[in-house]
Order: sequence, then structure tokens, then C-alpha cells
Amino acid sequence: MKDQHKAIGAALLNAMIVGLSFIFVKMALTSATPMDAMAHRFTIAFVAATIPVLFGWVRLSIKPRDILVILPLALLYPALFFGLQTFGLVYTTASEAGIIVATVPIFTMVMAAFFLGETSTWLQKFCTLLSVAGVVFIFAMKGAGVGMGSSLGTILILLSALSLAGYSVLAKKMTKAFHYIDVTYMVSAIGFLAFNALALIQHGANGTLSEFFLPLTHSSFIISVLYLGVLSSLVTSFMTNFALSKMEASKMSVFNNLSTLVTIAGGVVLLGEQIAYYHLLGALMIILGVIGTNFLGKKKGTAVDTNGKLKSQSL
Repeated sequence: MKDQHKAIGAALLNAMIVGLSFIFVKMALTSATPMDAMAHRFTIAFVAATIPVLFGWVRLSIKPRDILVILPLALLYPALFFGLQTFGLVYTTASEAGIIVATVPIFTMVMAAFFLGETSTWLQKFCTLLSVAGVVFIFAMKGAGVGMGSSLGTILILLSALSLAGYSVLAKKMTKAFHYIDVTYMVSAIGFLAFNALALIQHGANGTLSEFFLPLTHSSFIISVLYLGVLSSLVTSFMTNFALSKMEASKMSVFNNLSTLVTIAGGVVLLGEQIAYYHLLGALMIILGVIGTNFLGKKKGTAVDTNGKLKSQSL
């Protein structure tokens, strides 16, 4: 029970950080190309992850041969998820992206049932759909229905959502074989290598290598990538992997919809936006959906062990 409470806390913190990430992505893209933004973002994430390792605050138990095992996970997140999301936001609106990403719990539920054998009651399925409906309702009432962006942007964000769902399912399996700290570090390292390599290759082909560090001359970009690198990449990866080591993938994914409420709250506090009745109604649907999915109904059949066996880890 104590582990479940910690997992819920991690999922809530993850949702809060993700809720503001769209704003910082848009800010970063005003000073850099999507590939450069990703490269600098994961450079910061990798440096932040390496510092505690170098000082001996965290000791990794992962071995070189494990890299190939974790590689598919890192391809889903961060490579595909963040890459597709960043390029998708170039062609579509943050509102449309928010609606599409809200479908992740549905994709995760289906994948988790197929690949992990996770089962749920009809009440839990209904609560998952209720949470998704709450997000869609808020954006629809704001007049930000799907179709405002280009078809390419919609497809890229949809593929990004599928990547996140796939990551949740695969990470659930990985955290049973590896410690979640090891998984988080390797994901950050692979993201750092992949995006920097792609950015440098792109600049090399265009003869613009001197422009690679140009975005770092803008204070708004530095603030954005610090948030995206440390909080929205490293910390959320850690929180996600920790939560997945303690709870079902289908339950964890529903918490992502709480990020919509954080986005709304951020708009009210930071931008002075007004809260309308549909914000409150949609928020109620999301919250009830999250509570219902996690606390109502019992699993049927033989479910995946939510505690999982973790390797001994010295921290």
C-alpha cells in the first residue's frame, strides 16, 4: 500500500510537469529548429543524470550487454515520442495535440491487455474513457477541435501518442528486469546520443555547424531547455519508470490526463486566462476518471505483479 501511494505521488508530479511542457516546447521552437531543440534538451538531461553518478550519489548496476535490451525502449521514449511531438507541434496547435495525447490511456489499456495480460473491470474501462472524454470536452468547448492543424501535424502527434503508450507497456516489463534508475539513465543517455548525432548530421549536410549553439544565446531558449531537459525529460522519465514499477501500465497512463488541468491552471496563473464552466465540468470528469480507474473495481484473473522484482540497488 505504501508503494502504491508513492507511485500515485510520482504519477501526479509527472502530470504537473508535463502539463507545462507544451508551453516550453513552443518557446524553444521560436529560437531553434526542432532537432536542435531536442539535442540541447537531452544534453541537459544527460548531464543532469550523470552528475549524481559521478559524485557517487547514485550507483548504476547496468552492464554493457543490457544496452541492446533497453534500446527499443529508448527508441519509443524519448526518440520517437519527443521527436514526433516536437515536429508535430510545428504543423499543428498545442490544443489539438492535447486532445490527441489524451487518447494515450486508451491505447495503453489495449496494449497492456494484449502484451502484459492486464485486465480491468468494465467500471475501470468506463472511468478511463470518462477521463479521456473530459480532456476532449474541454478542448472542444474552447473551439479547438481536431482539424485545426494540418493533417501531417495530426498524424505526427498521433504517432507520438502511440509511442508513449508503447513505452508505458514496455517500461512496465523493463522495470521488472532492471532498476528504474538504470532504465532512466540509459534512456537519457541514448536520447542524448541520438538527437545530438542527428542534429550535427543535419547541420553538416546544410553547412551550418556554426549555428548549432546559436539558440543558447537566447535567454528564453535556455530557460525552456532547462525545464524540458531537467524536469520534462529526466524527472518525468524517472517518475514514470518508478510508478510503472509499482502499478499497472493502464492505470499509470490515465494520470497523464491530469496534465490538462495543470495546463489550464498555468494559463490562469501565468497568462491571466479565465476559467469557464466547461473547464470545471471537464476537470471533474478527468478527476473522477483517474480516481475510478485506480480505486474502483478489482482486477480479474491473473494480473501482472504490480510490485515487480527489482534488482538490488545501492543509492
